[in-house]
Amino acid sequence: MKKAYICGVGMTPFARHPQRSMKDLAREAITNTLADASVTQQDIQAVYCANSMAGIVTGQESIRGQVVLNAMGITGVPVVNVENACASGATAVHQAWMSVAAGLYDLVLVLGVEKLFHEDRLVSMRALASATDVELSSGQSQQSSFLAESSKRLANYMKDSGATLRHVAEVAAKSRRHASLNPLAHYRETYTVDEILASPVAAPPLTRLMCSPISDGAAAVLICSEKFQRERASNAVRIAASVLRSGGTPGPLAGRSVDDAADAAYNMAGLGPEDLSLAEVHDTTAASELMLYERLQFCKKSEAPAYVDEGGPSLGGRLPVNTSGGLIARGHPVGATGVAQICEITWQLRQQAGERQVPNARVGLAHNAGGTVSGESAATAIHILTI
Repeated sequence: MKKAYICGVGMTPFARHPQRSMKDLAREAITNTLADASVTQQDIQAVYCANSMAGIVTGQESIRGQVVLNAMGITGVPVVNVENACASGATAVHQAWMSVAAGLYDLVLVLGVEKLFHEDRLVSMRALASATDVELSSGQSQQSSFLAESSKRLANYMKDSGATLRHVAEVAAKSRRHASLNPLAHYRETYTVDEILASPVAAPPLTRLMCSPISDGAAAVLICSEKFQRERASNAVRIAASVLRSGGTPGPLAGRSVDDAADAAYNMAGLGPEDLSLAEVHDTTAASELMLYERLQFCKKSEAPAYVDEGGPSLGGRLPVNTSGGLIARGHPVGATGVAQICEITWQLRQQAGERQVPNARVGLAHNAGGTVSGESAATAIHILTI
């Protein structure tokens, strides 16, 4: 496999955008990305477009990429539509990385775009519920099945580790502090731990401020070959590892697909968790983030509560996590989330993250998960970027 690089990134603000279409959001993200890389749309040789929920939320069931790209005149090149639940964005990055690393293309665009907010909340909930085994679904609900699943996992984790709900609230408060420094974040208000604990309950015992919101938005990245990087992209960052795994039981990875993906990513990059400068992880809830610290090897088993207590995942800590604000504060427009994580890591490695900059950042990990099958993530993607 040849080397591949991120040479351009861009995104829209994540928020509820009831008046904006997917075409409009995609145009902004792509325009920003092309400008960042100092290239034109005529330089693009292929596109991977990530979207998960448009079929239910907007009715655009097929050719989603071709539709939004045609609106801005990007036609003729191969367009691959990628759907892998909340991991759609990182899966599209993985596919684009493979096409460049295989030597097929020199410049590939990855777009993640999602309109998840709907004036009828049940439409958004039905879209999210489609990322589970619908034959096992109990019908329409105002509550996300993913929040309920996170709550169940947290109960087991608290028994095994000694973690408390206050640790979860501390993780949420940390991410909201980080988001307050991110001009593109959905929510930029800060909250104390006590305020987070006192907010309305979303999925007992998780409160609303511990959970990711319904967001709209788009993010894009350009992936290029080493030849293109040498000639036209001196500030590019390298994709040192790109790994995709699927969960489910029975199977060889039952219950450990995240752990296996992390091992494979570290091995591919020739690096360890001790080499990381920062990480963006898939925090559907702050409880999910807390439990991921151990599975991604940021700390040892049952040591995540102590890691939080010492301030390890905060800016200025041992390994800052979700400097963007994560899903719970930057926002979670499903198909765009994994691409937005790559944008954040790239800005950090380029020293372009402004007030939330991690000093001397050199290696970043992005973890994006999607769907639920047999009580675990149906898809897990991990990328490691380096300078």
